[in-house]
Amino acid sequence: MSDERRRLVRPPTGGDPAGRGGAASAKLKTPRERTPSSQHWLERQLSDPFVAAAKAQGYRSRAAFKLTEIDDRFHLLRRGARVIDLGCAPGGWVQVAIERGAASVVGVDLLPVEALPPAHLIVGDFTEPAVGPALLDLLAGPPDVVLCDMAPNTVGHRETDHLRILGLIEAAAEFALAHLKPGGAFVTKTFQGGGSGELLASLKPHFGQVRHVKPKASRSESSEIYLVAVGRKLARAGG
Repeated sequence: MSDERRRLVRPPTGGDPAGRGGAASAKLKTPRERTPSSQHWLERQLSDPFVAAAKAQGYRSRAAFKLTEIDDRFHLLRRGARVIDLGCAPGGWVQVAIERGAASVVGVDLLPVEALPPAHLIVGDFTEPAVGPALLDLLAGPPDVVLCDMAPNTVGHRETDHLRILGLIEAAAEFALAHLKPGGAFVTKTFQGGGSGELLASLKPHFGQVRHVKPKASRSESSEIYLVAVGRKLARAGG
């Protein structure tokens, strides 16, 4: 796998320092100052029931409901579990893991994330060699669950952006296979028609069950889907 496929890029400028930019920051501009795409995004955010529900329930992002639905179905976040969250900003998935009884939660993102005790949240590029060991040290044991909601910054070139997405997903899958406890679970965001079928096939020999899931909180017009792999099998030599 080439470095270009695996490498994250510099954190984007602007947005909320506690996570990716939100509707509140968009409101600072008048409609005349916004681009058509940003105006559409804001209108969609303001009319989205999951955005309203996240605010009402104290979640940092609507993405929290994607994980709660997945967990309700597959029962991944058992009490006392150790959890690693790759691409954790702004912290919605970390909140769900803590809420559901995880004993140790460690997250990493290119962006700084406001503290969520007792979780350990670090700023870093997951694809850098030193970051994986740092996550494991903070977790104080092998993970029961590895979560990945990462997405690279896009450059507007379709093939390049596609390679970056695939690279991150593959790197997360390799990390999960290398470190998950037997019986553990891996959840990653992927995209329809973006190599998700190949990833599912590659993980099937290593897990008891591997499925694609489209949570209700994932917008219907989005091509994103989630791959859920449960029941990590005992690793054999070389895999």
